Amino acid sequence: MNGDQLTRADAPAAVVAGVGGHVPSGVLTNDDLSARLDTTDDWIRSRTGIARRRVAPRGTATSDLAVAAGRRALRSAGSPTVDAVLVATMTPDHQAPATAPEVAARLGLGDVAAFDVGAMCSGFLYGLGVASGLIAGRVAGRVLLIGAEVLTTVVDPEDRTVAALLADGAGAVVLRAGTPDEPGAVGRVVLGSDGTRGELLKIPGGGSRERQSGHPPTPGSAYFRMRGREVFRQAVERMSDASRAALEAAGWKSGDVDRLAAHQANARILAALGTELDIPAERQLSNIAGTGNTAAASVPLLLADSARDGELRPGHRLLLTAFGGGLTWGATTLVWPDVVPGH
Repeated sequence: MNGDQLTRADAPAAVVAGVGGHVPSGVLTNDDLSARLDTTDDWIRSRTGIARRRVAPRGTATSDLAVAAGRRALRSAGSPTVDAVLVATMTPDHQAPATAPEVAARLGLGDVAAFDVGAMCSGFLYGLGVASGLIAGRVAGRVLLIGAEVLTTVVDPEDRTVAALLADGAGAVVLRAGTPDEPGAVGRVVLGSDGTRGELLKIPGGGSRERQSGHPPTPGSAYFRMRGREVFRQAVERMSDASRAALEAAGWKSGDVDRLAAHQANARILAALGTELDIPAERQLSNIAGTGNTAAASVPLLLADSARDGELRPGHRLLLTAFGGGLTWGATTLVWPDVVPGH
């Protein structure tokens, strides 16, 4: 065994120690959308699997949802302290500074390291990779990782497809240093990107590209844009490939997976992914019907909801995967630990 192998073998693993989720009280139903857009409940359900989505009230920012979910995850972990806070989001409170330092301060965590992770809907998987690295490198012994979004702030009110999909919410996990063979230990985090297809999922305005163009902002440039048909194919392909790599690293086959926790993009993508991975619907976790697509908050919120409802139980072999703009994607595995979602 060489020195690098010894270092990797001795490095602590990131272990899930707590989980929590939070959604705002506002509800936007398909009938609500049908009243102002050229759409119907049947059209939305058949294409997205969504019946209603949660909406933050006016004045509520991403940090507000992140604080609520983070507090619940800390309660679940049984400890109010961490060494670092990561907030995965595509809708930060401000372009600068990052949202994470404010979240850490409001949670009373002191002068801990805090920064945002920007990988759109893959943000939580990217955050798991970063948090695992912080723990393996002994930079942090405990990390609070939050996915939080107020996506309704970037929805074009006239775009029926995007309006039917996007919603608000937050989910969080506490990760602690542990051993790779214990329940909750995060396996190899497989990550990837393809910047040549960044146009498929994008908020065109608000950045230096628009400001340096010499032209006034284009109407609607602050809204989220998506090329749905191309996104569908890329999402299924990229999540499938990343999932297979994560399963191989864990020494698992698809049949070993008790639960698939995929980014809740839309029901058609989830069904196609399950078929591609040979994981039947009864082993797929889902909350999209009542929660909608919450981007970086999607996977941790799904974990919190599923653990609370008993769909995800201690000992379940879990495959996590997500796909988002960039393009970005990721996957990993873990055995779900005995943790109770915080309230």
